[in-house]
Amino acid sequence: MGYGNYWGSKQTPQDRPIPGREADMTRNDAGGYVFDAGNETLFRRFLILGTEGGTYYASERDHTVRAGQAVRSVLLTRGTEAIEEIVKVSQAGRAPSNTPALAALAMASGLEKTKHAAFHFLPRVARTGMHIFQFVDMMESFRGWGRLAREGVARWYTEQDPGRLAYQVLKYQGRRTEERGQRWTHRDLLRLAHPKPPTPAHQAIFRYVTHGDIPDIDDDALHLIHVYERVKQAETADEVIDLIQRHGLTWEFVPGQWLGSPDVWRALLPNLPLTALIRNLGRLSALGVLKPFGREEKIVLDRLNDIEIIRKSRIHPMKIFVAAMQYATGRGLRGSLKWVVNSTVLNALWSAFYDAFQNVEPSGRRILIALDVSGSMGYGRIAGMNITPRDAAAAMAVITARTEPRVHTVAFSHHLREFPITYHDGVQSVVERMDNMSFGKTDCALPMIYAMENGLEVDAFVVYTDNETWAGDVHPVQALQDYRRKTGIPAKLVVVGMTATNFSIADPSDPGMLDVVGLDTATPKLISDFIADRL
Repeated sequence: MGYGNYWGSKQTPQDRPIPGREADMTRNDAGGYVFDAGNETLFRRFLILGTEGGTYYASERDHTVRAGQAVRSVLLTRGTEAIEEIVKVSQAGRAPSNTPALAALAMASGLEKTKHAAFHFLPRVARTGMHIFQFVDMMESFRGWGRLAREGVARWYTEQDPGRLAYQVLKYQGRRTEERGQRWTHRDLLRLAHPKPPTPAHQAIFRYVTHGDIPDIDDDALHLIHVYERVKQAETADEVIDLIQRHGLTWEFVPGQWLGSPDVWRALLPNLPLTALIRNLGRLSALGVLKPFGREEKIVLDRLNDIEIIRKSRIHPMKIFVAAMQYATGRGLRGSLKWVVNSTVLNALWSAFYDAFQNVEPSGRRILIALDVSGSMGYGRIAGMNITPRDAAAAMAVITARTEPRVHTVAFSHHLREFPITYHDGVQSVVERMDNMSFGKTDCALPMIYAMENGLEVDAFVVYTDNETWAGDVHPVQALQDYRRKTGIPAKLVVVGMTATNFSIADPSDPGMLDVVGLDTATPKLISDFIADRL
């Protein structure tokens, strides 16, 4: 019978729970037994990763339902403290998309315990016109337009200074949202919320939005509305360019018929916000604006190489990563747009990607990075971006490899192979190498087994995975414990989760194991601090 194989707790196949830990473990979507990460972890994963795209083993709907249950539980348990965490993630730019934070805030607006805090903090999470449209659309799934909702949305309009409000209502005039497919405009929201204008300038903006009345009062804050109306009436590109240069307009204020003009884009370039800049690099190259050694190229390089600009923009590094990957292809994701890649600009994009992470102090420890390259890692999209968990894992691993001086990297699925990443390796080349590997089942215990078999002295294992492990003869935590016993090294395990599931291979009761969210901008620093005992 081999009773020890069935009853022993040192080595247990991953399709069965560890004896004595049955209450702590749960079956993941792939059929393996892992630890339940808990509602708190799933709450944070949702805020940063979202649930768009699903995974190889579970649909987007399944993940979204689970995440919703976790968000609701945390809101009911922690109340205002949970709202404050939503605000922190949103304001710090820790997530690639603000939509999950808005969704969590919308849910909070419908709960008795958190509804007042949700509307109090609304302007800090819904910072743009687009955000307020998204919030209201999702809010209607949880509550109606009662007094609290009207007052909360009204405050979004009345607490902004008139100049910023004018900018928001012009830049984001309306949008069809994804929640219920409804098109929202500021006219809709003003008529629902009935805000009382605190100043004559606010009243003029409200009248302009709801009735189309061009302001006739003398107020500098309303100047942008007058300029916008003049741009709409412009008959030549020269008129548009003159207005852009004199008033510092951004591209959202330019009618579509002028956005095919290279000269118009040359005029727009100095005032493009960083996010808009990286999104339009392909268009700028296609129009011949980004010529090597030209003035416009220098403007772009100066922006991308300025760490302070990157920090203030709060742009998530993964948005830069996606832009760099797309720009490098020389063609648009949709449509027929093509361009000649400016290699200097592309290099600056990658430099900006690395700069977008917080400064990380190396731990100086011996680190084995293990990249999960199983089939499930190549499925689905993260946070609405055109990247898979495998792409994101490659990008985050390169950050760790560039930060730490003593790193060895492997890739694994149901078997493991060497996968060296040096300081000079770019993310794109790592992604291409991963895409060219043969994929199979997932066994997250392999990195520890590999280290034992090869006599490697490892201080910390950092595993980038979607946690859908199931194929091995021993659980990852058992393999780590075995490694510790055999080597005498109190090795740590950091699990970097790349999808918003409620599973983890890390044992939450072991202080030497850490579970972190893959696309959190704080992750590289958190990993280093944990390994170096700075936490």
